[in-house]
Amino acid sequence: MTHLATESILKYFDIKDNQLLIGGRTCEDIDREVGTPFYAYDLSVAKRKLQMLRDALPAEVQIHYAIKANPNPDILSFFYEKGTGFDVASASELKAVLDTGADPDSIGFAGPGKREYELRLACKARIGSLNAESVDELELANRIAGQENEKLKVSLRVNPAYELVGSGMKMGGGSKQFGIDQEKIPDVLKRFKHWQNLEFVGFHIFAGSQNLRVESILSAFKHALDTVVSFLSICPKYPKVINLGGGFGIPYYADNDELEIIAVGHGISQYLKKYQNELKSIKLNVETGRYLVGECGVYVCRVLYKKVSRGETFLVLDGGMHHHLSASGNFGQIIKRNFPICIPGKINHTSKEVVNIVGPLCTPLDRLGTKVELPEVYSGELVAFLGSGAYAFSASPKAFLSHPAPAEVILSSC
Repeated sequence: MTHLATESILKYFDIKDNQLLIGGRTCEDIDREVGTPFYAYDLSVAKRKLQMLRDALPAEVQIHYAIKANPNPDILSFFYEKGTGFDVASASELKAVLDTGADPDSIGFAGPGKREYELRLACKARIGSLNAESVDELELANRIAGQENEKLKVSLRVNPAYELVGSGMKMGGGSKQFGIDQEKIPDVLKRFKHWQNLEFVGFHIFAGSQNLRVESILSAFKHALDTVVSFLSICPKYPKVINLGGGFGIPYYADNDELEIIAVGHGISQYLKKYQNELKSIKLNVETGRYLVGECGVYVCRVLYKKVSRGETFLVLDGGMHHHLSASGNFGQIIKRNFPICIPGKINHTSKEVVNIVGPLCTPLDRLGTKVELPEVYSGELVAFLGSGAYAFSASPKAFLSHPAPAEVILSSC
């Protein structure tokens, strides 16, 4: 069976003499420098994805990088240099973005469980928007801002009354820890007259992530704009910013094809025309991480052993779920399916065998591929997991069994 995701991602990389090139280098070349396992990030791919998104979206829509996708400092510096805003979800992420030299006004801070010291840091930094997710948080933020003699800019994160159909991870709709229920927003807006140390600046409304369906994404954006416009007449002051979230997915599995981002952008343009009078003075943001960096990353391991157990072939690698939880299917996936996997030194080989791919850990959860069709592989060869630039190393249980951490290598082919 053709693995559509593998084909889709490989088109962003150069292939020479059957070798996958990452930033112009072979995986064996990178291995000689840093050893396996390693992550390699080709920033030329991220640059291309950012330009694709900018070309697709209306000019008035600003792009924010959601750094939870990959907080590598070199990647943050890359997006700062490219002029994006940032979405953070912890004090450490906020500090990392500030360290790049980013304008604090370009930063939004989300998350349902912000600690007191995080609210204080956001206040002192004078960030563009604290995306508040509960009345209790607003009360605490108001008290802290008063202690700091600051006016803290606040957006209300809305838990919408709809879900993003086809989303890999639902972040809104129904009962959620994220945001304030849509039907409660009018009452919360009235309370700003009592929060003297908070400046209302807008809304953050986000229904879900990792979506490849154009119609679903556009439906979510339409609902978001309809919802926000319905609040405009009761806002304590006219909003300055609306964060519409993202939801833009990338292909991971055999039946996944690339999101038609041009169609998404066209649809958003039509919605903005509908509300051009109501929204003309409001800054519109989308936040995305996976779409920008997911395909630029490759996780590479070496085969330690090849063994046959009761008729099935296993490749035992020197890396596993402790470095790449998503590839093991243990990062929120309901159905475990294989990531796009290739043998980086045999990209165009026609001989095939079916193998199971496992890591070195003492748990049956440490399986990175089940019945994967690959060129014939031997002990000592490299295996590459594509689509590994987002929610990979930083989202994995790195301390489990105390194996060494993989190297992270930043490359670019342009």
